[in-house]
Amino acid sequence: MSKKILIVDDSMSIRQMVEVTLKGAGYNVDTAEDGQAALDKCQTTRYDFVLTDQNMPRMDGITLIKSLRGMMSYRTVPIVVLTTEAGDSLKSQGKAAGATGWMVKPFDPSKLLAIAKKLLG
Repeated sequence: MSKKILIVDDSMSIRQMVEVTLKGAGYNVDTAEDGQAALDKCQTTRYDFVLTDQNMPRMDGITLIKSLRGMMSYRTVPIVVLTTEAGDSLKSQGKAAGATGWMVKPFDPSKLLAIAKKLLG
């Protein structure tokens, strides 16, 4: 059974590029346009990996990570932030919230697939 990945980004073009990359590698992919939509989906579906943007309307990535880490079923699920933000203080906040990793946009499809493979086994 293929692993289920949730892509969270308010940019439709980023969601589509990441989705095409991951689906091409055989992953089962779902998308959400912001943190609140992602949280709603995660309350009814268990994903094996969450890839989230930081700056989004309604709920940002760090708030989403904190919310997911508070749910028993998401305590150990890998969550990687994919964002234009590269500042150390924001990375530290992400790590403190429970982020597994941090990638800076624009993303390299081969790096994304390597990270997914590493985290999903």
